[in-house]
Parts: sequence; C-alpha cells; structure tokens
Amino acid sequence: MRTLNVELGSRSYPIHIGRDLLQQQALWLPCLRGRQVMIVSSETVAPLYLDSVAGSLREADREVATVVLPDGESHKTLASVEQILDALMAHRFGRDCTVVALGGGVIGDVAGFAAACYQRGVALIQVPTTLLAQVDSSVGGKTGVNHPRGKNMIGAFHQPLGVIADIGVLDTLGERELRAGLAEVIKYGLIADAEFLSWLEANMPRLLARDEQALMHAIEVSCLTKAAIVAEDEREAGRRALLNLGHTFGHAIETGTGYGTWLHGEAVAAGMLMAADMSCRMGNISTQDVARIKALLEAAGLPVAAPAGMDADAFLELMASDKKVLAGQLRLVLLDAIGNARVRADFDPAMLRATLEGFRRAA
Repeated sequence: MRTLNVELGSRSYPIHIGRDLLQQQALWLPCLRGRQVMIVSSETVAPLYLDSVAGSLREADREVATVVLPDGESHKTLASVEQILDALMAHRFGRDCTVVALGGGVIGDVAGFAAACYQRGVALIQVPTTLLAQVDSSVGGKTGVNHPRGKNMIGAFHQPLGVIADIGVLDTLGERELRAGLAEVIKYGLIADAEFLSWLEANMPRLLARDEQALMHAIEVSCLTKAAIVAEDEREAGRRALLNLGHTFGHAIETGTGYGTWLHGEAVAAGMLMAADMSCRMGNISTQDVARIKALLEAAGLPVAAPAGMDADAFLELMASDKKVLAGQLRLVLLDAIGNARVRADFDPAMLRATLEGFRRAA
C-alpha cells in the first residue's frame, strides 16, 4: 500500500492506494466521525462490494445504513441527491455522521454533494471503484450534479476525510470504463509531466492488460499531481483550472449527446485532442506533437473525433455555459508544450471555430 496526502492544513487527508483495502478497518476508523455511517453505492457496485464494506464497519461497532442509486451519468441529478438526503433524515443521522461514497465518479460526486448539504456539511469518505474516480474525481473535493444545460453546474467544494483506492476492484471494471479512466491519466502527463507521458506511451499495453504494478504507478503519479495542484489552489482560482484540459470541449460533447451516451473520459479524450489542435493553430505546439497525442489516445482505445451530429455552432452554444466563462468570455486550457499548459482567453474565435469545424469533418 502507498499513502499520499492532500495538504490542506487542518483539513489535510490521506489517499490510500493498494490491493484489498476495503476490509482494513485501520484505514477507515481515523476517517469516521461518530457511529452513524451512510454508504451510498450504485446498482452495479453494490452487489460486488457493499456487503463487505458494511460488514466491516458494523464489526467496528458502527450503525450502517445504505442507499443504492441507479447507474450512469443520467442519474447525476438533484433527484439522486434528494434520495440520499431522504435516507439520512429517515435514519435520523446527526451532524457527526459519515457519508461513504462507494462507486465511480457519479456516486462520488452525488454522495459528496449530499454530504456537503446535509446539516450544512457532514464527514465524507471517498471509496472510488473506477480508474477514473481513483485518479481524478475522488481527490480534491469537487462534488455536484449536472443540469440539462450544462455539466457539473450545481455543486460545492467538500473535501473528504480520506480516499481509499483499492486497485483490486478494478478487476471487475469493464473494458470501456478502464479505457475512459486512462484519458484522465493521460491528462496529467499533458499538463504537468512530459516524462510521465513518455512512460504512458511505453506502458499502455501493460495498463490495458491491468498489470498491477503499472496501474499502481499510474494511479500514484496521477494522485500526486492532483494533490499538489489542489493543495496550491483548492477552489480553482488559478492553477487548478489546468486539470480541465479538454473538459470544456468534452463537457459540450456530454451535454450535447445526452448524459451517458459518451463516458466522461471518452469525451475528455476527444476534447484534449481538440485542445491540442487549437494549441497547434496558435503556434504553441507542433503538428508532430498533435500526432503524438492522437497516437497515445488511439493506443488507449479512446475517441479522437467529435460526435458526427455536433457542428461548430452546437459546440459554441454549449461551451458558452462552461464554468470557466468569466465576464462573458470563454477561457480554454491549452498547451504551451507537452507537459505544460495554461488557461487562455486571448485566442482568436476564428481559430476555435476552425478547430471545431475540422473535427466535425474528421468525424
């Protein structure tokens, strides 16, 4: 097992990464507040791991209740949050209760938002069960739900008291979900670590084969990078926005195609290549760099084209509702080089349209 820390002063917390961690009470107990624990899981994950986690907590003399939500991005809604809040109220859970998010990114975001809202904030433990959640969404305290007009537009920052990333659960993860998680792993190389990107190029077959040591390394480097950025900029006032490379394009894809049609990582993959294309048009990276990024995404089995049904106007309308819009001006995370990104608003709108139209033709 490896343990990293997100350094936020008195609100710092550990990220435990390893195999067979779900039953290790020594990891759970320091993160629990009070005796009452509400485990939130999904219809796919609950049959696999819910009884084991609940049993371990009951052995530790905790009162455990559960909520099982339907799977998928289409259920990342206020209605799901209300279902969790109803359960907390029905069981008369107090301010010293703990919410445990046992699932992928959707469960982590929804349960986290419920924890942020209930009695103005109760304790949260993230137990991510997908690669994407282990390397990204479980770390950093972003919680929330989607709106029909925009992804993640309703939410709160609510840091967990701990993250327990058991790589053993990835044994049951579907192939498509594994590949989607690799998109966020690739992102860390592109924005902050050119050496890691080279390692990914050399080791992608091992990652796809679920080699344990390769997965451990990829998860650890990803979490180290994100933890450092979150410690510097918890509420995305500056550098943390770099974690959104490709996300403005990707969120438009998710919203425009209907939540759940594309997995988040799939949309981010196409979005990162669009961001790379635009960075090249601005003269910041070369066509060879773009080709290299495309080749890595293809090696991971990820999409490298926009949805055929979305034209430039549809993209621009959806991107106008992105959270990074300030004073009516769209900002994009673009590359200055492999391993170096920044947020920019000083781009020519004609270049953005050219990128969008180029990807539609490619689709």
